Amino acid sequence: MDPVTTAIVAAIAAGVSKVGEKTVIDSYKALKALLKEKIGKNSEVVKAIGNLESKPESEGRKATLQEEISNAKADKDAEILKTAQEILKLLESEPGGGEFIQQATGSYIAQAGPGGSASVRVNRPKKG
Repeated sequence: MDPVTTAIVAAIAAGVSKVGEKTVIDSYKALKALLKEKIGKNSEVVKAIGNLESKPESEGRKATLQEEISNAKADKDAEILKTAQEILKLLESEPGGGEFIQQATGSYIAQAGPGGSASVRVNRPKKG
């Protein structure tokens, strides 16, 4: 997952749309404002963020946000990336902030947490 999507998903999961640390809330609002300014207040990215805020546990809405961030190339914009990375640093400094967020979409995917390992083995049928 790109840093912009990760920051948005992590901030929403931390509850910034309702309550939370003021600096995290302010940074999240700044990221949303920046996305509106650079991509458009009626953009699919902004709509996807609103949809995820209303149903933060939805994997489908997270995937849609990631797709819209990529389509808009928001994950390539230096200012947007910097703001997203600031949110991630702030969240890491919060209690429980050492936890991590992973999302994987596709086939043959393995994920592991810090200090762990994962692998995927795909056996192809023998040609006969």
